[in-house]
Amino acid sequence: MAEFVKIEKGLGPDGRIAVVRFDRGDGINALSPEALRQLTDAARSFEDDGETSVVVLAGGAKSFSAGFDLKDPEGRSRKSMDLGALRRHLKLGPRLTRAWQEMEQITIGAIEGFCVGGGVALAVALDFRVMASDAHMRVPEIGLGMNMSWQSVPRMLHLMGPARTKQAVILADQRISAADAYEWRLVEEVAEPGKAFDAAMALAAKVAAQPPLSVAMTKLTVNRLAHALDDLASHMDLDQFALASMSEDHKEGVEAFLGRRKPRFKGR
Repeated sequence: MAEFVKIEKGLGPDGRIAVVRFDRGDGINALSPEALRQLTDAARSFEDDGETSVVVLAGGAKSFSAGFDLKDPEGRSRKSMDLGALRRHLKLGPRLTRAWQEMEQITIGAIEGFCVGGGVALAVALDFRVMASDAHMRVPEIGLGMNMSWQSVPRMLHLMGPARTKQAVILADQRISAADAYEWRLVEEVAEPGKAFDAAMALAAKVAAQPPLSVAMTKLTVNRLAHALDDLASHMDLDQFALASMSEDHKEGVEAFLGRRKPRFKGR
């Protein structure tokens, strides 16, 4: 099994910073089901780690992530799954983002190149995001005949408000530049090209210098207050995704994407 995720601990002030690197080495960094599992396991590996206060999540030099891997054989097998098997398989994404959001440590994303779809879903589950000035985000799910899942809409709503969230999600072809992402409050800091990781580490060092227990408890309090209604608001997004994945529009959206042509949606 290919290893897509590497963890390095003991960095920064008093060794309280860890780095998780997700890099498939192909310049695309798509989220295959196996990549989702490895990233989830990486987040969970910090559950009993009292020595780490901050975790920096970095993608590749050319991309944070291109989102879910539409060409992966396991992912493509969803087309032949029954509804029960499909619902179980679709839990991989929400399980990933929940694992990263619920980490006791402060999490910081270092975004270079492009961050698309599931990559955005992962990024907004983190506490902070640092984005290179020449990078961009895009949320293409609706353009593929799907809905934005993984409980991402509530998280984006908390960051940007309703109008910007609708703009980012519904206008599926729109690239969100680093400048726009900063203005919309989708990211907290913009760095020079190629320097997102360095800037994220500098931010991590500031956090790591603070009292670890106070930081962890403050994060928990803020998250509980901010996300108290998220489960209620998005408890059906997995089933909506499953339903949308069975539509003709979804089939058309994926075929058009893979065939590099404009899709023709019919609302069915």
